[in-house]
Parts: sequence; structure tokens; C-alpha cells
Amino acid sequence: MSPPNVGATRRRPVTTAATPTARDRRRWARYLVDERAEARVYRDLASRRTGEERAILLALAEAEGRHEQHWLDLLGDAPQRLPRPGIGTTMLAWMARRFGSIFVLALAQNAEARSPYADEPYATAQMAADEQVHHEVVRGLAARGRRRLSGTFRAAVFGANDGLVSNLALVMGVGATGVAPSFVLFSGIAGLLAGALSMGAGEFVSVRSQRELLQATEESDYADDALPHLDLDANELALVYRTRGMDADEAFAKAREVVSAAQNGHATAPAGAAPGESSHEVVGSAWGAAVSSFLFFASGAVIPVLPWIFGLSGIVAVVIALALVGVALLSTGAMVGLLSGASPLKRGLRQLAIGFGAAAVTYVLGLLFGVSAA
Repeated sequence: MSPPNVGATRRRPVTTAATPTARDRRRWARYLVDERAEARVYRDLASRRTGEERAILLALAEAEGRHEQHWLDLLGDAPQRLPRPGIGTTMLAWMARRFGSIFVLALAQNAEARSPYADEPYATAQMAADEQVHHEVVRGLAARGRRRLSGTFRAAVFGANDGLVSNLALVMGVGATGVAPSFVLFSGIAGLLAGALSMGAGEFVSVRSQRELLQATEESDYADDALPHLDLDANELALVYRTRGMDADEAFAKAREVVSAAQNGHATAPAGAAPGESSHEVVGSAWGAAVSSFLFFASGAVIPVLPWIFGLSGIVAVVIALALVGVALLSTGAMVGLLSGASPLKRGLRQLAIGFGAAAVTYVLGLLFGVSAA
């Protein structure tokens, strides 16, 4: 994180009008309730965390409390009637009380980025700087959650999105040729099964191949039985450690330690042992990836076919399929945007444009084939 321009923030004093207007006081009251609500969000999130994350969230709540006190001091006391918190802050508080998930931290990250204090004449430079730092703190907390769910989230979103777009394009293209509704339904079901099986098989092969590749690159204990017979000073075990990134002196010292222990009959860690988390655990299960990809793709691919499953046909089925898929694409796009700290609306619209663009291409091709066949 780039440090804020401390010199610039210290030079900017709080500039106040001689007599604050009623509009100023209403704005202060709005800041007051938002700071209270944000502090409550951080405390609710902290109640579901332990250790360092809990301490960080409580420190954020304490900082928001200092900002709240600033507005209280300006107002003289809390007004009898306070405005309601903004819709974004209200939604944050509701989600924090019920879920306490990565989604809340992602929303909080966006909220901290929209702080008005940089242009607020009655806010101190320290308060504006605090909000900038809070954005980075919350982004760091959210990043931990993103790393934990990145693999599962990728499989879920991309699997479902592939099913939505590919099967929508398929049924739009087939339907545009003017074939019977039953043929459109059959094509959609066939596309669902073919795509889901392809996704599942692809994930299985991908994960299995990655595990085999990692296994081939991991250190082995092939030479451990030879350790007692090595020369302590002319010790080629040091070359093994140098291939793993140690410098020459460190590798030689490590090799002497291991060989000396082996010659004295002491049990030592195998020369091929590598500390840390198993790479196989990071990659995951090939069968688990295959099944999840199959299910996620199928869950997306079934949506465009639903109108024909329920006996609809013609333009009515097309419009309903587009509406259902549009909602699903907006939802998956917004979810990606939310978790990545970007605008959910922009990501949702981008996903919608890509999906409908693919469907439009196949629909036009279907019309052309239908006319030529006639």
C-alpha cells in the first residue's frame, strides 16, 4: 500500500463557516448515524472472528467511534431526531448480523472507498486519512477470504456461467431455424449433458494431471539409505540442497548436519522431506473437481431449457428463457464484482452483454439456416 501524502494532509485544516447552516447540521447528523452503523458492522463481524482478525475489526470499530464523536462535538449533542443510515450501510449491518461473510467485507471495502471526508470542510485531515487506510485494512481482510474460497468460487461461477451461455446460445440457434419445440428441448438437454460431462471430464483430467506433475517435481527419499556412507567433508548431499534454492555455504552446513546424524545412528528428517502444506491438498481432489464442475455447469445449463421443459414454445419460450438467463448472468456477474471489490453493476452488465451477445450470434445463424433450408 502506498503511504498517504502525510505532509499534504497535515497542512489541510478544518475550514468552518462562521455560522453553520441547517444544511451543514443535517449533513453532520447523516455522518453521525453512518459512523455508528459502520462501527456496529465491524463489531458484529468481530463477534464471529477470533485472534488477529477480531482485534483488527474491533480497532476499526473504535476508529469509527472517534469519527462519530467528532460529529457529536460539532452538533453539541445528538439531535432528538436522527436520519436513517444509508441503504448501503443498512444492508451491511443486516448482512453482518446474519452472515459475517466475505461478502460483507467486500461491501465494506467499497463503502470505505466512497468516503466523503476528503471534500468535507468540517472533517479533519486525519479523518480523511483514516478512511483511506480503513479501505486498505478491509481490503486486506477481504483478501484472506478471497484466497480461501478462490478455487471453489472459480469452479462455481465459471461452471454455471459456461452452462448459461453455451446452452442459451444453443437453444436460441436451434429454435431460430423453426424446428419443433420438442427438438429444441432435446437439443437443450443434449447440450446440458454434453457440456456437463465435458466440464467434469476436463476438470478430472486437469486436476489429476496437475497432481501427477506436482508429484514428479516433489523431493523424494530415494537417496536416504545412502546417507551414512557419504564422506562428511566431500559431501554431495549439499548439491541436493543447492538445487532446492540454498546457497553453497548453507547447503554444505545442512548436508554435514544430516550426514553426521545418519552416521551416528540418529533418526533425522529424510533428506527429501519438504516442510509446509502438501501441494496435493492445495490442488484438491480430481473426483471432487469433476463432480462439482458437472453440477455447476448443469445448474446453469438447465435454466435456458426451463420454458421448453414446461411445455412453452415460440416467442414466449424465447422471451422467458432470455429473462431467466439474464437474471442469472446479472447475479453471477454482480457476485464476481462484489467479491473482487469492483462495481457489482458493471460486472453484472458485462456478464449479461457477453451472454446475450453469444446468443444473438447463434440466433442470427439459426435464422439464416432456417431460411436457406426453406
